[in-house]
Amino acid sequence: MQALIDVILPVFLVIGFGYVAVWKKLFPETGVDGLMRFTQNFAIPCLLFRAIADLDLAQEFPVPMLAAFYLGALTGFGAGFLGARFVFHRPWPDCVAIGFCGLFSNSVLLGLPIAERAFGTESLSLNYAIIAIHAPFCYAIGVTLMEITLNRGGRPLDTARKVMRAMFRNALVIGIALGFAVNLLSVPLPAVLTDAVDLMVRAALPAALFGLGGVLVRYRPEGDMRAILWVCGCSLVLHPAVAYGLGLAFGLSDGALRAAVLTGAMAPGVNTYIFANMYGAARRVAASGVLIGTLLSIFTVWVWLALLP
Repeated sequence: MQALIDVILPVFLVIGFGYVAVWKKLFPETGVDGLMRFTQNFAIPCLLFRAIADLDLAQEFPVPMLAAFYLGALTGFGAGFLGARFVFHRPWPDCVAIGFCGLFSNSVLLGLPIAERAFGTESLSLNYAIIAIHAPFCYAIGVTLMEITLNRGGRPLDTARKVMRAMFRNALVIGIALGFAVNLLSVPLPAVLTDAVDLMVRAALPAALFGLGGVLVRYRPEGDMRAILWVCGCSLVLHPAVAYGLGLAFGLSDGALRAAVLTGAMAPGVNTYIFANMYGAARRVAASGVLIGTLLSIFTVWVWLALLP
């Protein structure tokens, strides 16, 4: 119960403030759009850039931890994809979009603040290691399979171009790539630049959580409720369960196990709806999955925190 009060509820209260502010028209929806563009295109890329530029790449990228997390993510994708096709009889593009909901957990907007409150700021280096390849990995899987589905018989080179274009127009991927460049090339950053970036970083998570609450007002629990609950099961239960089992099998340290499981236990991220909307596939399921998954994660994350060392 203490973890629920001290770790989880403060994060969701900020989300709730944003939700109520927009719902009661105390904060305009156009303002939410601007706030989310600021956080996702500027503040959070700055946060990821700063974190990865300072990471000790030799120490903070344990391959077994990444394997546990990403094999869990692929299992979530596979279960979402196959369930959409063979249980709910959705068309193939919908299957990819629903699979993407089981693949892309909300590792930044929810994962970072909850992990920070649960285990301290010093624990976040392992979360950043996961996040560093999260967006590129998920978009590479999702966009590739969607383009193959939509362009069966098309040229592989055209598909590859579309995948690369979609990935490297993403501000999060650009921030990550710049962070790796600075880190690997040991580029010295002037203090005035790092101070400016740090100012952006301090605004990133609280503004993003408030904005996420405002965005959720638009998402209604419409569409096939069984499919939505299937998505939530893939994201909130299956992904972290696979990561937990593999983490134990791989003998992960406590910190690595926490990072893999807790990041995997997050609800589907807003990017799942953006992906579905981009292709016009399973939009209602993706939108409702974000809303209902975020609400359910208050309790499922509490359970995972109780299970973790």
